[in-house]
Amino acid sequence: MTHRTRTLAVLAIVLGGAIGIVSSTQPWLQVTLAGGGHPVLPVPGASAVAVLAPLSLAALALGLALSIVGVALRYAFALLALAIGGALSIAAARIATQHPLDAVAATVTEATGLSGAAAIEDLVSTVAGTAWPWLALVGGALVVAGGVVTLVTARSWRTASGRYRATPAAESAGPAGPRPHDAVTHDAIESWDGLSRGDDPTA
Repeated sequence: MTHRTRTLAVLAIVLGGAIGIVSSTQPWLQVTLAGGGHPVLPVPGASAVAVLAPLSLAALALGLALSIVGVALRYAFALLALAIGGALSIAAARIATQHPLDAVAATVTEATGLSGAAAIEDLVSTVAGTAWPWLALVGGALVVAGGVVTLVTARSWRTASGRYRATPAAESAGPAGPRPHDAVTHDAIESWDGLSRGDDPTA
Protein backbone atom coordinates (compact mmCIF):
# COMPACT_ATOMS: atom_id res chain seq x y z
CA MET A 1 0.00 0.00 0.00
CA THR A 2 2.86 2.38 0.86
CA HIS A 3 4.58 1.75 -2.47
CA ARG A 4 1.32 2.39 -4.32
CA THR A 5 0.75 5.63 -2.43
CA ARG A 6 4.24 6.87 -3.27
CA THR A 7 3.77 5.94 -6.93
CA LEU A 8 0.45 7.78 -7.11
CA ALA A 9 1.91 10.90 -5.50
CA VAL A 10 4.89 10.96 -7.86
CA LEU A 11 2.75 10.29 -10.94
CA ALA A 12 0.27 13.02 -9.99
CA ILE A 13 3.01 15.65 -9.68
CA VAL A 14 4.83 14.53 -12.84
CA LEU A 15 1.61 14.36 -14.87
CA GLY A 16 0.50 17.78 -13.62
CA GLY A 17 3.84 19.30 -14.59
CA ALA A 18 3.73 17.63 -18.00
CA ILE A 19 0.23 18.99 -18.66
CA GLY A 20 1.44 22.47 -17.76
CA ILE A 21 4.43 22.24 -20.11
CA VAL A 22 2.31 21.03 -23.03
CA SER A 23 -0.40 23.64 -22.40
CA SER A 24 2.17 26.45 -22.37
CA THR A 25 2.67 25.95 -26.11
CA GLN A 26 -1.05 25.77 -26.94
CA PRO A 27 -3.54 28.62 -27.55
CA TRP A 28 -5.35 29.64 -24.38
CA LEU A 29 -7.18 32.66 -25.78
CA GLN A 30 -8.35 33.87 -29.22
CA VAL A 31 -8.28 37.63 -29.75
CA THR A 32 -10.33 39.47 -32.37
CA LEU A 33 -9.24 43.06 -33.02
CA ALA A 34 -11.57 45.95 -33.76
CA GLY A 35 -11.84 46.95 -37.41
CA GLY A 36 -11.08 43.49 -38.76
CA GLY A 37 -7.67 44.50 -40.04
CA HIS A 38 -6.00 41.48 -38.44
CA PRO A 39 -6.89 37.81 -38.34
CA VAL A 40 -7.84 36.21 -35.04
CA LEU A 41 -4.75 36.19 -32.84
CA PRO A 42 -4.04 33.02 -30.82
CA VAL A 43 -2.51 33.64 -27.40
CA PRO A 44 -0.39 30.69 -26.16
CA GLY A 45 -0.32 29.73 -22.52
CA ALA A 46 3.26 30.89 -22.06
CA SER A 47 2.22 34.37 -23.21
CA ALA A 48 -0.96 34.48 -21.15
CA VAL A 49 0.87 33.33 -17.99
CA ALA A 50 4.58 34.12 -18.09
CA VAL A 51 5.45 31.75 -15.22
CA LEU A 52 3.50 28.79 -16.62
CA ALA A 53 6.41 26.97 -18.28
CA PRO A 54 8.97 27.56 -15.46
CA LEU A 55 6.55 26.42 -12.77
CA SER A 56 5.53 23.37 -14.79
CA LEU A 57 9.16 22.40 -15.37
CA ALA A 58 9.82 22.80 -11.65
CA ALA A 59 6.88 20.52 -10.83
CA LEU A 60 8.09 17.91 -13.32
CA ALA A 61 11.62 17.90 -11.90
CA LEU A 62 10.31 17.84 -8.34
CA GLY A 63 8.11 14.82 -9.05
CA LEU A 64 10.95 12.90 -10.69
CA ALA A 65 13.25 13.56 -7.72
CA LEU A 66 10.65 12.93 -5.05
CA SER A 67 10.97 9.13 -4.92
CA ILE A 68 14.73 9.10 -4.26
CA VAL A 69 15.10 11.71 -1.51
CA GLY A 70 15.05 11.28 2.25
CA VAL A 71 12.23 12.02 4.65
CA ALA A 72 13.15 15.67 5.32
CA LEU A 73 13.33 16.52 1.62
CA ARG A 74 10.04 14.72 0.98
CA TYR A 75 8.29 17.16 3.29
CA ALA A 76 10.11 20.10 1.70
CA PHE A 77 9.19 18.90 -1.80
CA ALA A 78 5.59 18.33 -0.73
CA LEU A 79 5.33 21.94 0.42
CA LEU A 80 6.90 23.11 -2.84
CA ALA A 81 4.40 21.01 -4.78
CA LEU A 82 1.54 22.66 -2.89
CA ALA A 83 2.90 26.11 -3.68
CA ILE A 84 3.60 25.37 -7.35
CA GLY A 85 0.30 23.57 -7.91
CA GLY A 86 -1.63 26.31 -6.16
CA ALA A 87 0.01 29.03 -8.27
CA LEU A 88 -0.68 27.12 -11.49
CA SER A 89 -4.30 26.50 -10.52
CA ILE A 90 -4.99 30.12 -9.58
CA ALA A 91 -3.38 31.49 -12.76
CA ALA A 92 -5.17 29.01 -15.02
CA ALA A 93 -8.53 29.60 -13.32
CA ARG A 94 -8.17 33.37 -13.79
CA ILE A 95 -7.49 33.02 -17.52
CA ALA A 96 -10.23 30.42 -18.01
CA THR A 97 -12.96 32.42 -16.28
CA GLN A 98 -12.04 36.09 -16.81
CA HIS A 99 -10.17 36.31 -20.16
CA PRO A 100 -8.25 39.37 -18.86
CA LEU A 101 -6.78 41.89 -21.28
CA ASP A 102 -3.39 41.83 -19.60
CA ALA A 103 -3.08 38.17 -20.67
CA VAL A 104 -3.35 39.12 -24.35
CA ALA A 105 -1.42 42.40 -24.25
CA ALA A 106 1.94 40.93 -25.32
CA THR A 107 0.41 39.15 -28.32
CA VAL A 108 -1.56 42.24 -29.42
CA THR A 109 1.51 44.47 -29.06
CA GLU A 110 3.58 42.05 -31.13
CA ALA A 111 0.95 42.02 -33.89
CA THR A 112 0.16 45.75 -33.97
CA GLY A 113 3.14 47.52 -32.44
CA LEU A 114 0.86 49.35 -30.00
CA SER A 115 1.18 49.05 -26.24
CA GLY A 116 -0.42 50.42 -23.11
CA ALA A 117 -3.56 49.33 -21.33
CA ALA A 118 -5.79 51.99 -22.93
CA ALA A 119 -4.53 51.25 -26.47
CA ILE A 120 -4.96 47.49 -26.01
CA GLU A 121 -8.48 47.97 -24.69
CA ASP A 122 -9.40 50.06 -27.75
CA LEU A 123 -7.87 47.55 -30.15
CA VAL A 124 -9.41 44.39 -28.75
CA SER A 125 -12.94 43.59 -29.85
CA THR A 126 -13.46 40.17 -28.25
CA VAL A 127 -11.44 37.62 -26.31
CA ALA A 128 -12.53 33.99 -26.47
CA GLY A 129 -11.17 31.16 -24.36
CA THR A 130 -10.17 27.60 -25.29
CA ALA A 131 -10.08 24.38 -23.29
CA TRP A 132 -6.36 24.63 -22.52
CA PRO A 133 -6.62 26.85 -19.42
CA TRP A 134 -9.03 24.32 -17.93
CA LEU A 135 -6.61 21.49 -18.68
CA ALA A 136 -3.84 23.48 -17.04
CA LEU A 137 -6.11 23.94 -14.03
CA VAL A 138 -6.46 20.16 -13.84
CA GLY A 139 -2.67 19.88 -14.04
CA GLY A 140 -2.24 22.30 -11.17
CA ALA A 141 -4.80 20.38 -9.12
CA LEU A 142 -2.85 17.15 -9.75
CA VAL A 143 0.33 18.76 -8.47
CA VAL A 144 -1.50 19.92 -5.34
CA ALA A 145 -3.00 16.45 -4.82
CA GLY A 146 0.42 14.84 -5.15
CA GLY A 147 1.83 17.29 -2.61
CA VAL A 148 -0.96 16.54 -0.12
CA VAL A 149 -0.48 12.77 -0.44
CA THR A 150 3.27 13.17 0.01
CA LEU A 151 2.82 15.38 3.06
CA VAL A 152 0.53 12.82 4.71
CA THR A 153 2.45 9.62 3.86
CA ALA A 154 6.11 10.70 3.39
CA ARG A 155 7.36 9.17 6.63
CA SER A 156 6.16 5.68 5.70
CA TRP A 157 7.91 5.56 2.31
CA ARG A 158 10.84 3.22 1.89
CA THR A 159 14.07 4.81 0.72
CA ALA A 160 15.44 3.83 -2.66
CA SER A 161 18.41 2.07 -1.04
CA GLY A 162 16.33 0.19 1.51
CA ARG A 163 16.26 -3.00 -0.50
CA TYR A 164 20.05 -3.22 -0.36
CA ARG A 165 20.37 -2.86 3.39
CA ALA A 166 20.94 -5.91 5.60
CA THR A 167 17.95 -6.95 7.65
CA PRO A 168 18.20 -6.80 11.46
CA ALA A 169 18.03 -10.60 11.65
CA ALA A 170 20.98 -10.91 9.30
CA GLU A 171 22.96 -8.31 11.22
CA SER A 172 22.32 -10.00 14.59
CA ALA A 173 23.25 -13.44 13.29
CA GLY A 174 26.95 -12.52 13.35
CA PRO A 175 29.65 -14.13 11.22
CA ALA A 176 28.90 -17.50 9.75
CA GLY A 177 30.59 -20.56 11.32
CA PRO A 178 33.13 -22.77 9.52
CA ARG A 179 31.77 -24.64 6.55
CA PRO A 180 32.47 -28.35 5.84
CA HIS A 181 34.54 -27.71 2.74
CA ASP A 182 36.82 -25.38 4.77
CA ALA A 183 37.85 -28.36 6.96
CA VAL A 184 38.51 -30.53 3.89
CA THR A 185 40.71 -27.82 2.38
CA HIS A 186 42.62 -27.44 5.66
CA ASP A 187 43.31 -31.23 5.87
CA ALA A 188 44.56 -31.30 2.28
CA ILE A 189 47.01 -28.46 2.98
CA GLU A 190 48.36 -30.27 6.08
CA SER A 191 48.84 -33.50 4.10
CA TRP A 192 50.78 -31.67 1.39
CA ASP A 193 52.99 -30.00 3.98
CA GLY A 194 53.70 -33.41 5.52
CA LEU A 195 54.81 -34.86 2.16
CA SER A 196 57.09 -31.87 1.68
CA ARG A 197 58.79 -32.70 4.98
CA GLY A 198 59.22 -36.39 3.99
CA ASP A 199 56.50 -37.81 6.22
CA ASP A 200 54.93 -41.16 5.21
CA PRO A 201 51.21 -40.58 4.59
CA THR A 202 50.47 -44.33 5.14
CA ALA A 203 52.06 -44.40 8.59
